[in-house]
Amino acid sequence: MAVTMLPSPDARPEVLPTDRLTATGMPVPQVRAELRRIPNLGNAWTVTFLWLSTIAIFVGSAWIGEWWAYVVAFVLMGPQFARFASLSHEAAHRLLFSNKRINDFVGRWIVGYPAFVSTDLYRRGHMAHHKDEFGPNEPDMNLYNGYPITKASMRRKLTRDAYGNSGWKNLKSLLRGLKFEGTRAHALRVVASQIVLLVVCTLFGWPQLYVFLWFAPWMTEWRVINRLRAIAEHGGMQRSDDRRLTTHTVRQSWLPSFFMVPYNIGYHLSHHVDMGVPWRRLPQLHRELVAAGYVTPELEYPSYTALWRKLASRSS
Repeated sequence: MAVTMLPSPDARPEVLPTDRLTATGMPVPQVRAELRRIPNLGNAWTVTFLWLSTIAIFVGSAWIGEWWAYVVAFVLMGPQFARFASLSHEAAHRLLFSNKRINDFVGRWIVGYPAFVSTDLYRRGHMAHHKDEFGPNEPDMNLYNGYPITKASMRRKLTRDAYGNSGWKNLKSLLRGLKFEGTRAHALRVVASQIVLLVVCTLFGWPQLYVFLWFAPWMTEWRVINRLRAIAEHGGMQRSDDRRLTTHTVRQSWLPSFFMVPYNIGYHLSHHVDMGVPWRRLPQLHRELVAAGYVTPELEYPSYTALWRKLASRSS
């Protein structure tokens, strides 16, 4: 029998609605009001700490000045890009700050453009993804489709990511955006942000740090992390009104949270059940889904390793 990524009917019992969840899993209005509160001060600190920790990685490696310090810094910058991307994702949902102008400004100029992301363009595609996962307008179908694959195929994909092939495709897409009126302004802002970062590093006497600790990790390590995260969210799933058939759920632990799925983005089924819940409250929504019996032990993968193993379990 062919291996499928879809959970069995026994793993997704019909338990909704309940007194706390609607038929789709979304919380009822009384519960939703609490879960959807945006913690502005907490998020302001999160954004600040992200930049402070990034600066510490740069300064620390340059201050130590040894080859191994630069290697450690390079490795740490991959997860930093995962954090920038997660906060850009939060801003795209307008969940980073309750004030729309502040949310969009921070999403664009503080966590978006510097990390090669146009939050506005990302928002357009991402809302299509949420509206109809695996539907005709799904922007990431090529990334999710066709799983499970063979181990050899998975190895080839990750090798291309690690060698910068995927990063080069993303960079070319950004540069092509400079040619077209609809994307030119967004691409220019990304490029301008990169110039500012390079100038800042140069003024401090470390222009090479921009190349080796910003641009290079984005081109290589971040591409690996991004693929592993993306296929862990939707790899091999299908179009359905039941979110349990569109989105995987994985038990969360500190190691993947540090390296790949920061800011609770690993609670991805909960995010798709109600995309209006800020990241700090996704674990609470997950607990609601478990308590209702909507998320069962059979549905939840025990680790990302177990999920990736199944995603690469096709024999030929």
